[in-house]
Amino acid sequence: MYRGICDSPVGLLIVESDGSYLTSILFNGDDISLSQDPNGIVANCIEQLKEYFKGERKIFDLPLKPDGTDFQQKVWEKVYQIPFGETKSYGALAVALGDAKLNRAVGLANGANPIPIVIPCHRVIGSDGSLTGYAGGLERKKWLLNHESNYHIVTKGQLKLF
Repeated sequence: MYRGICDSPVGLLIVESDGSYLTSILFNGDDISLSQDPNGIVANCIEQLKEYFKGERKIFDLPLKPDGTDFQQKVWEKVYQIPFGETKSYGALAVALGDAKLNRAVGLANGANPIPIVIPCHRVIGSDGSLTGYAGGLERKKWLLNHESNYHIVTKGQLKLF
């Protein structure tokens, strides 16, 4: 296990790798005494996170290996596809997975995401637009969404005036 700590606007983040893949990002990395043994993947992730927080990176380019069930993996794959600066509801993800009744299961899988920010579970919201649950806390979720809205550029075809 390789580990490093990233100082960020949402607090210290513990970045972990198995040597070949990024396996987790943990909030509340308050214990600076944690042994750090970063490898190339950890160092690359920390660099990409810093770029993200400066508004310079919208897509992460890292080998990922989140540990979870087959269903969780499917949910995280859909979540990973939500573009920077956009959101999707739990219900919309359930429909994309083939069953609108899976919205609660989608929420549970989203909450179990071991690689937040990179797999952008903060971009998943309630069907009414409300900010619901986030493993890192709602204040962090709000901060991340506001951060992305500050750097999100409307692309041709998105803006409709009438």
